[in-house]
Amino acid sequence: MRSVGARLQLVQSASGNSSPAGAVDVGLQEIRFGGSPRFREEDVEHTRALAEIAAEILPPIIVHRSSMTVVDGLHRSRAALLRGERTIRARFFDGTPEEAFLLSVKANQAHGLPLSLSERKAAAARLIRMFPHHSDRSIAASAGLSDKTVARLRRASTEHPQLNTRTGVDGRGRPVDGADRRRLAARLLTLEPHRSLRDIAGEVGISPATVLDVRRRIARGEDPVPAGPARAGGPSGVPCHRAPARRDPAHDPQTLLRTLRRDPALRSSEAGRELLRRLHAHLLGPEQCAALLRQAPPHCRERIADLAEVYAEGWHALSESLRDRSRGSWPETETKGRES
Repeated sequence: MRSVGARLQLVQSASGNSSPAGAVDVGLQEIRFGGSPRFREEDVEHTRALAEIAAEILPPIIVHRSSMTVVDGLHRSRAALLRGERTIRARFFDGTPEEAFLLSVKANQAHGLPLSLSERKAAAARLIRMFPHHSDRSIAASAGLSDKTVARLRRASTEHPQLNTRTGVDGRGRPVDGADRRRLAARLLTLEPHRSLRDIAGEVGISPATVLDVRRRIARGEDPVPAGPARAGGPSGVPCHRAPARRDPAHDPQTLLRTLRRDPALRSSEAGRELLRRLHAHLLGPEQCAALLRQAPPHCRERIADLAEVYAEGWHALSESLRDRSRGSWPETETKGRES
């Protein structure tokens, strides 16, 4: 159970300063409740805890001006009512009801009472219907989900229109079609070869792994868009990993690992042997991938998928750093300084 002080700190961090410019006194009888992304709007324990805190040190609530509906601050409003107060400090939000809901979802992501996974998914599904032109990453950032989860929710929905472009987190429109995004990434890689994979991925709206695949295709003189299906099937016909159109035997993970094991610089030191053990432990080929898919309980699949995405991002970041150092763009003196 959180203390009153801990709850106060969470509320303040979610809503900014305790007395920002533009706040006014609003009658509690004038405001309305409803439209929260939570399945159960009020947590009575949290309301009672906030009621013990002096009203003047709590941040103002946010109210949708045209409907007088509370966008952020339901528990602060309920606490004020519990204290017997008649007014509360508030800031007004001018916008559409859809924009008010979007703001409410964003505010609840930083709140002391975070939304559950089911609530975040339900909010994301609603945002997809309200803002079909927003990208998966944009909605994911608002709802506190991964863009892969939002993409699955979008595919499952039959209500959203098919659009050629979507607006990203930065407000820029980008093509929805994966082939067009791959070609855009290829143009950027050609014009700005020194930009990082993550930087280009963020601008185009695809994953760093896809940008890496595009760069490798360009290096081999291939089209950046695969001619056939993008995913290859593992045992039992289960799609489990992205593979290039032509697999280079020199880049087979088992072959690469065997080559590293024969390297005396790695075999002769404890640090090298530890590196080999870590690389072997994280080897994930088609057989291992299919086994994990079979072993994952249905109720754990979303969490495992999110964890796999986090691991993938870490490995892509490591790949970029290793290639930068290999090309000499990261001096060894700087490396030693960072590692010390």
